[in-house]
Amino acid sequence: MDVFENAPEQALDWHTSGRGAVLATVVETWGSAPRRTGAQLVIAGDGEMQGSVSGGCVEGAVVLEAMEALEKGEQRLLEYGVSDGDAFAVGLACGGTIRVLVEPVGAVIPADTLKALVTARAARQSVAFEVNLDTGARRLVQDAYPERFARDQSGFESDGAVFVAIHNPPLRLAIVGAVHIAQALVPMARIAGYDPVIIDPRGAFGSQARFPGEKILADWPDEALAEVGLDARTALVLLTHDPKLDDPALHLALKSPCFYIGALGSKRTHAARVARLQDAGFGPAEIARIHGPVGLDIGASGPPEIAVSILAEMTQSLRRGA
Repeated sequence: MDVFENAPEQALDWHTSGRGAVLATVVETWGSAPRRTGAQLVIAGDGEMQGSVSGGCVEGAVVLEAMEALEKGEQRLLEYGVSDGDAFAVGLACGGTIRVLVEPVGAVIPADTLKALVTARAARQSVAFEVNLDTGARRLVQDAYPERFARDQSGFESDGAVFVAIHNPPLRLAIVGAVHIAQALVPMARIAGYDPVIIDPRGAFGSQARFPGEKILADWPDEALAEVGLDARTALVLLTHDPKLDDPALHLALKSPCFYIGALGSKRTHAARVARLQDAGFGPAEIARIHGPVGLDIGASGPPEIAVSILAEMTQSLRRGA
């Protein structure tokens, strides 16, 4: 699966360097389409491409359309599916149908609008790119579409004319405690699209030998999390069992909008944790945000299975708001 998610940035780079750029976005799908709505492919004026709108099924056809659209300075709305006479010719034989919006940068997407989108993404700001296919108007919106932002769901509005592309910050996972469970959880989270950071002031635990190539902060958790930041696209997992490390992190997390807070420990350990938080002035609603014991109850045994249960619970919280 193509996991390229930097199409706006690449498109801006190619446009400003004079190569020309076209953004192709999946705006609607039916059946077993291989990519979700909002997936993007960026095509340079010389034919180079990055990203994917169909996992390789129709990219060749989209590139040809994009090159013509760039030359003529016009948007195009394409549709491919098994009902088309050329479905097999373009490769979409898996039973799905997709619509793809092709937008040359400059002629269709204003370069200033694209630059503002890239700037917002770099600042980890949630922003929607709104396109009115009837009028051709395009704008960035941050104070609307709360349900779309919460679900990370791009799509058409009920009028069928306005398409909203949701650009949420990348998912992050902050893990306090560089223990065996973390060694299993980090690569799983990466596969699921998270950018992990490991926090542990104990050098023997948080080492590159144990977590090769990963970002490790050897600070106390409250100091490290203040640096990392806990926003609505961040999950926090506490794995140390040590109140000196876990509690300062919990105090920050419960005052933040992070979408998931999980803490390792038995029911007895969690009860003691709750008592400490109550003494610190936290109320029932705040404490109820903590998933403790951490992970879905799937009868997990051993660090890898516990990591699976944690990632599953994170996904449930992200997608269902549980």
